[in-house]
Amino acid sequence: MQPSEIFPFIMPDPNRWSPLVPRNRYWGLHPPPRPLEEVVENGLSTIQREALLKKAGVATGPFTVGETMLPSSSSRSILLELAIQNIIRYLKASRNKDLAPLMKEGVDTLLMYLYRVLGLTEEMEQLASSENSCVVEELEALLEESGHLRTLAFLYASKGLQQRALDIWRIIAQRNLTIPLQGSSVMRKRGKESTGLTHDQLAAAVEAARLLEESSDHKLVLEHLTWIIEMDQDLVVKVLTSSKRSSPLPPDEVFSSVDANAIDVHQRYLRWLIEDQGSEDVRFHTLYALLLAKAAIDGTESISEDVTSHEEAAEIAAGCVLNEKNKFSKDHSHIDEEVQETDEQNDKQLICRSIRERLQSFLLSSDKYDAEAVLELIKASELWPEQAILYRKLGEETLVLQILALKLEDSEAAEQYCAELGRPDAYMQLLDMYLEPGDGKEPMYKAAVRLLHCHGESLDPLQVLEALSPDMPLQLASETLSRMLRARVHHLRQGQIVHCLCRAVNLDARLSRFEERSRQVQINDESLCDSCHSRLGTKLFAMYPNDSVVCYKCFKRYGEHICPVTGRDFEKNAMFKPSWLVRMNEKNSGI
Repeated sequence: MQPSEIFPFIMPDPNRWSPLVPRNRYWGLHPPPRPLEEVVENGLSTIQREALLKKAGVATGPFTVGETMLPSSSSRSILLELAIQNIIRYLKASRNKDLAPLMKEGVDTLLMYLYRVLGLTEEMEQLASSENSCVVEELEALLEESGHLRTLAFLYASKGLQQRALDIWRIIAQRNLTIPLQGSSVMRKRGKESTGLTHDQLAAAVEAARLLEESSDHKLVLEHLTWIIEMDQDLVVKVLTSSKRSSPLPPDEVFSSVDANAIDVHQRYLRWLIEDQGSEDVRFHTLYALLLAKAAIDGTESISEDVTSHEEAAEIAAGCVLNEKNKFSKDHSHIDEEVQETDEQNDKQLICRSIRERLQSFLLSSDKYDAEAVLELIKASELWPEQAILYRKLGEETLVLQILALKLEDSEAAEQYCAELGRPDAYMQLLDMYLEPGDGKEPMYKAAVRLLHCHGESLDPLQVLEALSPDMPLQLASETLSRMLRARVHHLRQGQIVHCLCRAVNLDARLSRFEERSRQVQINDESLCDSCHSRLGTKLFAMYPNDSVVCYKCFKRYGEHICPVTGRDFEKNAMFKPSWLVRMNEKNSGI
């Protein structure tokens, strides 16, 4: 039996697959297949007729009819459903056979049609989302009429009709529809979830995002991101940063299409462009820094407002405790509210701290952003570490020291910055800030003493004494100043010793040079070349540092750096002779 023989029972003739139905010769005696409803109805009519004949005492058939076989509306629907289920089993088994392409189309299309008749939504979606041979033209009107939009969207996607599939997902997401999901018909009303969206709407956004992750059609992707961003911003980021598409989306088009109020989407997309894609565009680096700075400012201000409101609420609660002790002891609801507010405040602080750490790390690592633009944004805020980083980028050393030493009161960071500058006047400038902080602040004597203790050797004692305030307690700096003076005297004497030693070495070198230039050699008629052993006579000759004497011919042959006698290269293997000081020491020690 071929699957095509089942088609006439379900699909009205003629249809797309009518040529596949075999035409048997015995159909002259037996009628061709009729629709499945008529077959069941005829069978039930035959059973009813046999029952009536049996009551009349006339037996016309070899079988007997029981009470349970009498036709009714329920038995008719049960028989029809059983017949469809058996046909589905047969068609599912036929899918595993090697069928012709047209036959595969008929089997899958008929299987989808029967799933729809029985309301098997889960099986419909599974078939539509997997590899199938369904004919879209035969099913789209039926699925749309019955409200199986999810199945239709899956079917469009499996056939490569991305635009149609995405349009269906948009309809599902933007309307408060109740579509059977995985065989369930439970109503999910808008507003029950924390996001204010139904399960079907969120599922539609997820499926649409899955299609857009693989799409390289930039216009199509950006068109549908405008409604997905209203559902879930995480899905938008996942689509924008997808590595499944062949070519990335143009960043300029992304920024112009994505809503400017979606700050988190812009931040995460820029972070992906810079860190993962290695973008060095100044615009992207600057925009990323500005977005992080804006988020840090908003977070800091929000935390400050919460702290202020919490303090006011604490004062009011304290007043209530004093006035209504008995009532307050009975009602503990305010305690739960305070705990909840504390948890929310802690969450905000963690988020703000994370943003600021990311901002500081980016400001330190990147050199591609416009530091002046970022500084203009945060100048009026309390983001002092970030301002110090930006001023350092701009070379404003004094402002960096003021922030580190006076605003943040971080002595270690200020001293480390002075060490990076590598100038003694930087430490002196830092000391002046500690002693005269300005803005009505008290002098920071402890920080000044710490600076003198750790880096006093790099400072001029006279300048330090001039900078010290008469109001500074002497016992705080006396020990440090004494150590500075001792260190100065030690350096002076050590320098004098080094100076004398250098003069002695210089004199020794000059004497050695003089001795070398004063060396003499005596040549007579019997003198021979140490290399070729020819008589020198009145010929030109040369003498090497190892006292070898050769004729001019051998000298030209080997060069002035290589000895023709020993083959020693005086450039690579220099010859050292004892200096005048060494010889004098050896002579004196020998005496």
